[in-house]
Amino acid sequence: MNAKTRNLITRTVTGIFYVAIMVVCFLRPLAMVFVFALITVLTVREFCSLVNEKEGIAVNPFICPVAGVFLVLAMFGFCSGLTPAVVFIPYLITIIYLFVSELYLRQRDPLNNWAYSMLSQLYIALPLSTINILAYYKGEFYYLLPLCVFIFLWCNDTGAYVAGSLFGRRKLFPRISPGKSWEGSIGGAILSLAAATLVWRIEPDNLSGLSLAGWLGLGAVVVVFGTWGDLVESLMKRTLGIKDSGNILPGHGGMLDRFDSSLMAIPAAVVYIYTLSIV
Repeated sequence: MNAKTRNLITRTVTGIFYVAIMVVCFLRPLAMVFVFALITVLTVREFCSLVNEKEGIAVNPFICPVAGVFLVLAMFGFCSGLTPAVVFIPYLITIIYLFVSELYLRQRDPLNNWAYSMLSQLYIALPLSTINILAYYKGEFYYLLPLCVFIFLWCNDTGAYVAGSLFGRRKLFPRISPGKSWEGSIGGAILSLAAATLVWRIEPDNLSGLSLAGWLGLGAVVVVFGTWGDLVESLMKRTLGIKDSGNILPGHGGMLDRFDSSLMAIPAAVVYIYTLSIV
């Protein structure tokens, strides 16, 4: 068995486990928040490790992940009605600490330390925490909307890979991601919109309240912002001079490599759903 075949098998097995975990976690609210808390701590820690390799940067690799996990848990408690808004106060105290601590640590580049510390929260923790807002947008837990964000992302990735491999000619963003093509992006969008149509047809009792147009709009939002999320992470990796963000997921790279698209697709889906509810 050659290296390419072994890598394909490893990637396939990891992908199956990943999809199974993500699908199952949305069936129960506690499972969802546990999985996303774990994703957050691993992803923020990975981000801190990457930026700390830059000369002069010293981001706190313990406080930043802990703050991110607390934000996910606090958002769950608030959205589910288990806790009042005061639950966010410890998180705000942690953010203040990250600023004030630089006064005493005498680090070489406190300004960049502040910037990267806040980026770990704004780029990773905050977007992942909004999965709770999507799951509880009608006041009660409903698994389908957060799950469909990932289904549409998976369809987009699959459609883009197949169409790009077969028909890819025109580069989508060659400066940042030479492998992506407009043909692949169109193929991913078509498959995602087809999945959105299927969800609309099979959703029991239309519990989401979305029409066909609403589901197609959600699919389009996930495709566009998921693609931007992928490109943003590619830009970050190019800036840092790395190929993969890590190796925690065999055959798939790091946590940022796996969840880059969702970091923009989830909050964009929240904005879209709540905009529909007020128009």
